[in-house]
Amino acid sequence: MSKKDLMISFQGSPGAYSDMACRSAYPAMKTLGCKTFSDAFEAVRSGLAALAMIPIDNTIAGRVADIHHLLPNSDLHIIGEHFQRVNHHLLAVPGTKLSDVTHVHSHVHAINQCGKFIRKHKLDPIVHADTAGAASDIAAAGDKTQAAIASELAADIEGLISIKGNIEDADHNTTRFIIMAAKALKIDLDTKNIITSFVFRVRNVPAALYKSLGGFATNGVNLTKLESYVDESFVAAQFYADAEGHPEQRGLKSALEELAFVTHEIKILGTYPAHPFRLQQNRKTK
Repeated sequence: MSKKDLMISFQGSPGAYSDMACRSAYPAMKTLGCKTFSDAFEAVRSGLAALAMIPIDNTIAGRVADIHHLLPNSDLHIIGEHFQRVNHHLLAVPGTKLSDVTHVHSHVHAINQCGKFIRKHKLDPIVHADTAGAASDIAAAGDKTQAAIASELAADIEGLISIKGNIEDADHNTTRFIIMAAKALKIDLDTKNIITSFVFRVRNVPAALYKSLGGFATNGVNLTKLESYVDESFVAAQFYADAEGHPEQRGLKSALEELAFVTHEIKILGTYPAHPFRLQQNRKTK
């Protein structure tokens, strides 16, 4: 295997939750932290990395900002998905006790997700750009009154200790990631439990969305995700969607053909196997 084949890029610093997701899904690969999502995409386009692990939404925080705008023009393909459970830890320098801590540092989402713990212990929150970066700053400062909310992986990397684990308010805090590659994944038409992700832009006419979705209903296609975002003109809405099935299978193919009549454009982002977590959740709701 080449050096590229052993590398997977992500946005963030070593120890970030995206780094954890990379290591969980691809334990044999080395992780490459990047400053921005665009840099993570570029690492794959340039051949520096074989894959990119990109968060797309979270059960608490909702969708990840900017991703839907970046995906259509990334020139990459979605080849898989990964669901990562988020367990927040309160990290500090060795020898620190919870009673020593007065301030807690982390990304705004992590701080919000641990609100009950922060209020209970009367800690003053300080927002950082990311969780792993906050952990790095705490390690460098060496101050027992300062702690970070980050992953257990960040503690290992930065030489910190976990004073308290699983401090998040909700026990279902999970992030969905998509895995991007330079080449699309080839999947046989008879493969079961697959997802097709695509984007489309509706025409600026009455009932455009209603007409767009009709074909999926009449052809028995289940849309597992549908999210809107405006284009640069604020005139026509764009949509990101996940559908069950292969775009060449009869039901989804017919639905996409009907969609083409009422939209400006449709772009398939990828067809890939559904993650076991998704299948598990589906069984629970039936």
